[in-house]
Amino acid sequence: MLAHVLSCGVIGLDGVIIDIEVDFGQGLPHMAIVGLPDEAVKESRERVYSAIKNANLAYPRKPITVNLAPASVRKEGPSFDLPIAVGVLIAGEQINQEEIEGALVVGELSLDGSVRHVRGVLAIAATARQEGFKRLYVPATDAAEAALIPDLEVIPIGSLAELYAHLTGEQPIPPAQTEPVALSDPPSAQTDFSEIKGQEHVKRALEVAAAGGHNVLMSGPPGAGKTLLARAITSILPPLSLEEALEVTKIYSISDMLPSDTPLMRERPFRSPHHTISHAGLVGGGNMPHPGEISLAHRGVLFLDELPEFGQRILEVLRQPIEDKRVTISRANGTLTFPANFMLIGAMNPCPCGYYGDTQKQCTCSPGAITTYQKRISGPLLDRIDMLLHVPRVEYQKLSSARLGESSADIRQRVVKARERQAKRFAGTELFSNADMTPAEVRQYCVLDAASQALMQVAMRQMQLTARGYHRVLKLARTIADLAGNEAITQVHLAEALQYRAKEFEF
Repeated sequence: MLAHVLSCGVIGLDGVIIDIEVDFGQGLPHMAIVGLPDEAVKESRERVYSAIKNANLAYPRKPITVNLAPASVRKEGPSFDLPIAVGVLIAGEQINQEEIEGALVVGELSLDGSVRHVRGVLAIAATARQEGFKRLYVPATDAAEAALIPDLEVIPIGSLAELYAHLTGEQPIPPAQTEPVALSDPPSAQTDFSEIKGQEHVKRALEVAAAGGHNVLMSGPPGAGKTLLARAITSILPPLSLEEALEVTKIYSISDMLPSDTPLMRERPFRSPHHTISHAGLVGGGNMPHPGEISLAHRGVLFLDELPEFGQRILEVLRQPIEDKRVTISRANGTLTFPANFMLIGAMNPCPCGYYGDTQKQCTCSPGAITTYQKRISGPLLDRIDMLLHVPRVEYQKLSSARLGESSADIRQRVVKARERQAKRFAGTELFSNADMTPAEVRQYCVLDAASQALMQVAMRQMQLTARGYHRVLKLARTIADLAGNEAITQVHLAEALQYRAKEFEF
């Protein structure tokens, strides 16, 4: 008997329906798997055999041919173990074909027949609903993740024996229950803004950056607090919307980085890769491309500490994702696009020794060494950074003061209100923040009065702003106006925005 079991593979961030055909032949027992499988799929032979045997079910002593269609799509990973085993049982007439109609089956098998976690379950569940399936059989450990997709019956499977008992009617498995999603919990940042001494102007700048999703570069001597400030920004970021949370969760599920006890990402990501990271590690790659750090930071923060220490090629590949909010990776097997809408926060010393321009410690670097070090950050990359901030040494009086600054909770309230104004403004579009605006939206929402236009004209000439720099200043001014609760951009808002573009340190 020819058996058909439908499953789902994952390519990029999307699921692909896979039709698994199982047929018996004549001759010596063996299993052949065809349809462009990778090595992990081929190894299903041994796992399926042992799982069926240890589930006290009959494994047919016949040649078995397993076809994974369409043959043009490469199949990866062990998630096809369970549907192959079900197909073998159907072909052996131990399960009726009708019991699996209209359902998708995914899961990795252990030798004892238990079902293990697989990656990308959220993408698989979304594909199942999109393609009109009403039922999805998934590992029990992944059921909560799959249940995030509405209008889909998710059956949690703990073992092959449990699935057999369910399909034969001996012991039905109740569907997984969907729990209400709560996203309003405050972030669990380790550092509160109130604990950071001094650096009031930097705190204000980071508030503006968080409110509009703007990119920031901080420069200052060692120990000034650049890394601390960057890590504290997660405490003032607005909560994820449900749409954003599902986007982030899908990426982490595909990357197999979703914690087992966290079916839904509730906090904005904060990624801080080391400067020794490879090109593929940052932007994504592999034979079948997987998301890199810039995609793992989607809807969150990508923090690059010691920015000049990153390789020149590594830094330059950031230019296109910063502009397009996505990254496209081409390989011989195909082209995949991953989302990459992140806030870039960079930190650097002004020179190799770190003390160029410091008021207390003399710099030991030669002028040539300073220039070479600073030129590692190219002009085109700097042009894509909205805010250039100088972080000076903190004075003793401020460090020793017992007085606390403004708390992250208070700052976060203002940021959330500014984001709400933006959400209302961009309702019905794909824009989430002011930083996402294209020149067309900038022209529509960043109108300047006569006095502001005169100020901008002078700034363009004196600061040598490019067209991209001009638009980024207007986006910054729009965010500052949103924080102030003003619909119109005034000279005050524009002047503050220009202040963040001024280069207090030369590159």
